[in-house]
Amino acid sequence: MAEIILKKGKEKAALQRHPWIFSGAIETIKNKPENGDVVKVFAFDKEFLAYGYFNGQSRVAIRLIEWDESRNIDEAWYKNRIKQAIASRKAILDKHTTTCRLIFSEADFLPGLIVDQYADFLSVQILSAGIDKVKATIIDVLKDELKPKGIFDKSDAKAREHEGLAIENGLLWGENPPEFLKVKENGISYNINIADGQKSGFYCDQRDNRSILAKYAKGKKVLDCFSYSGGFTLNALSNGAEIVTCVDSSALAIETLNQNVLLNKFDATKIISIQSDVNKQLRAFKETGELFDVIVLDPPKYAPSRSALDRAARAYKDLNRLAMLLLEKGGLLATFSCSGAVDIDTFKQIIAWAALDAGKEVQIIKQFCQPEDHPIRISFPEGEYLKGLLLRVL
Repeated sequence: MAEIILKKGKEKAALQRHPWIFSGAIETIKNKPENGDVVKVFAFDKEFLAYGYFNGQSRVAIRLIEWDESRNIDEAWYKNRIKQAIASRKAILDKHTTTCRLIFSEADFLPGLIVDQYADFLSVQILSAGIDKVKATIIDVLKDELKPKGIFDKSDAKAREHEGLAIENGLLWGENPPEFLKVKENGISYNINIADGQKSGFYCDQRDNRSILAKYAKGKKVLDCFSYSGGFTLNALSNGAEIVTCVDSSALAIETLNQNVLLNKFDATKIISIQSDVNKQLRAFKETGELFDVIVLDPPKYAPSRSALDRAARAYKDLNRLAMLLLEKGGLLATFSCSGAVDIDTFKQIIAWAALDAGKEVQIIKQFCQPEDHPIRISFPEGEYLKGLLLRVL
């Protein structure tokens, strides 16, 4: 096994169980590891720190996975990690909820591995060279532990490019999922598209927040922006929203949302679905004087890295400013960011700027976060990517 010695003083993060070591922290590499190999990492004084995946072309040169030197990183190690992650989610899955995240990368000590369960199928994202190298082992363990009908590879994220990996999208094992697969979340049914849908096929990280927000929708006129397959829309309708307007730029998302309304036997006259760029549509509503009681903003990741933070802040500010101008006095704005580079304090500051530009007084009445199947390791705060605020706009 190759050995890596860190520069003097660069061992602090590893000692604190943070899983990332950047290329600039490396002093010496012994035995020339290949990308994806497991390596032993030592401090400058030769003290063992951890095992990790090496990648010589990534800015994150080593992703740490194990801090106990006596443990072998073999098939049994992977099986134990995967079983542990699956067992911790058992309380979530029942007859009312048949989808959740089973493995969440660094949070489950498997950096670069995402596994989502969708009824009898699994959607897998492999985002690191280390996990890619043991893909066959991962698939075998998932087959044995969960006995799914099929395992589908959704490794089409740009993150793979940073690891020197090609985009992958296709069947890994078993049956192909149907074009529209029925799952349940909090008793509401969804037809989701794994193969062509966004991310792994569905955003189960908003499960709790959809349920919370639905309580405020009864009898209200709701605008759901970046509505995708209709998570916030369906929950609002289930709790008696007067009417919900949904906006998404994707034709497939709008088609899936409309199917999900029918699937749940909701009144189709209570939904208006619009395929459009959200910012453009918000400006159109402003021109026509359209107002809403509740608005949901759940945009894509505007800041994939800290270098994009300034640009993302401007985008978040403008989006929220437009939404605030479309609310009835005292209306509610549920606004989210899934950008890990934007922490909650920064997000609150952006909202304050948006309120100032909109000429509105705003109260924070609730704070949203990611659910228990997206846990946050205390030593890895970067795992806390989803944050949101429920605002009353006065």
